[in-house]
Amino acid sequence: MSDAQTFWREEERALADTFLRDGYVVLPAESRADLDRLRDLLADVTASYLKLPFAEDKEAFLDRIHEKVDVQRLNDLRLAVIREMNEEPWTRLAYFNTARRALEVLVGNELAMQLRINLSIQLPNDDSSLLPVHADVWSGDSPYEVVLWVPYVHVHGTKTMYILPREQDAREQARMQELKLKSAEELFRAIEPELRWLDIPYGHVLLFTQNVMHGNVVNRESATRWSSN
Repeated sequence: MSDAQTFWREEERALADTFLRDGYVVLPAESRADLDRLRDLLADVTASYLKLPFAEDKEAFLDRIHEKVDVQRLNDLRLAVIREMNEEPWTRLAYFNTARRALEVLVGNELAMQLRINLSIQLPNDDSSLLPVHADVWSGDSPYEVVLWVPYVHVHGTKTMYILPREQDAREQARMQELKLKSAEELFRAIEPELRWLDIPYGHVLLFTQNVMHGNVVNRESATRWSSN
């Protein structure tokens, strides 16, 4: 008797199984050329805004941007870069291309994508760019969305984001009422031992479900985080 047929390729099944088990996957960018083009655009727009020469090593330039701009000017820089990035006609397609096949495996090929790519810049020791622990569905986002989170530098330690894997998340969300927590900080402390701090080298992307809890903390590393979602 032959095995039952499946339309899944082995690597597609493995991707789906990991995503369903953990609530997230970290993958090599499917189009490194598109990712590099996006990163280089960010670096060049930033250099122009700050009246600096274009850098040869774009990743190092972004990593060290805190040496060129302070917290008081950071949001103005961020908004200027977002504006320039979204004025380019190719950026949304390039962003999609970093994980096109994985998204089609996990979600399907009839997709809606937000109109503007956003940007987070988190300087070392800056507490003005924090997202306390949350799940986006708590504020009304669709439970059927998948987030494509793209770092433009190597993120690790407190320079990255954290996520609560699906099994632990289900358990913690089920007992939130009995915990009687009064703040996001109390919630963070309650789940902190189970959090995963995602080490994502440049050249990789993160896909995750916003049904699970996630967030970030003050960046205590020596370099700046740049990321979009």
